[in-house]
Amino acid sequence: MKLFPLHLIPNDTKFDFMRTRWIAIGIAALVFIAALGSIIGKGFNYALDFTGGTVVEVRFDRPADVDAVRGHLENAGYDGAQVQSFGSGSDLLIRLQPQAQAEGESAGDANNRTAEAVRSAVSLEGNPATVLSSEFVGPQVGKELALNGLYAALFVLVGFLIYIGFRFEWKFAVVAIITTLFDVLVVAGYFSFSGREFDLTVLAGLLSVMGFSINDTIVVFDRVRENFRSLRVEPLEVMNRSINQTLSRTIITSLVFFLSVLALYLYGGGSLEGLALSQMIGAVIGTLSSIFIACPLLTMGVLAVTKQDLLPKAKDEEALARRP
Repeated sequence: MKLFPLHLIPNDTKFDFMRTRWIAIGIAALVFIAALGSIIGKGFNYALDFTGGTVVEVRFDRPADVDAVRGHLENAGYDGAQVQSFGSGSDLLIRLQPQAQAEGESAGDANNRTAEAVRSAVSLEGNPATVLSSEFVGPQVGKELALNGLYAALFVLVGFLIYIGFRFEWKFAVVAIITTLFDVLVVAGYFSFSGREFDLTVLAGLLSVMGFSINDTIVVFDRVRENFRSLRVEPLEVMNRSINQTLSRTIITSLVFFLSVLALYLYGGGSLEGLALSQMIGAVIGTLSSIFIACPLLTMGVLAVTKQDLLPKAKDEEALARRP
């Protein structure tokens, strides 16, 4: 019994992707500018992982509904509170935005006051809550996390650049980095534009998008290199054939990845929602960029790839021909 109609996946296609390459690059440039403008102009709605705040652990007599607890906190004036279960179903972890400290009040007293107010707000009728622990997370910790995330992204990009530069050719490396940055910035731009919370799970999702994007692009590049060596056709035709030959593989891989992450989004709970959403958007954007952006860039300007770039013998013959 076939679980998925594989005959619906295009195979042995002959689409002329290069005919619309300028339109695709133009649309991509507009989307990139819009995403970058939103990130610079609007910024992100950083979660407590980056802004700091109060973390309160509470225990109920019986398992409590997370959505109901979140609603009680909003009614008590704690907007944007993060509520997630841990351990048994009766234990909840509540993260609150930084609270104002009364004049003359110590940090410890302010923390205890907030914890008591939270306990009072979330205690349901017939199911009271008890505070297990409470602590204040300073914004300096969040700043360090943001910097570490940036360093991790740069480390991954540099690693990709070195790897692709050795495996292929520097033009492929530059194009791969451009398409990967495009994918990551578009996903990040969505979170900025929509105002959804940006937390550590979203950051982890962005890093995984980088890996998915570069893997998808390398598969196409590998076929481009093979076709340049075996076919005697123009570069545009090489690009077209390479994309069409890897199209079914690209779609199947992306579809399976998307469905897996969709299950995580639907059933993984609120704590994993940002991770799953970023990966779903990244799967779609990464697939489109590997088809409509990566290869077209290899035909433009200084990034245009020729047979001489990939064949050492052709490179040597060209160098000898240029000698006086």
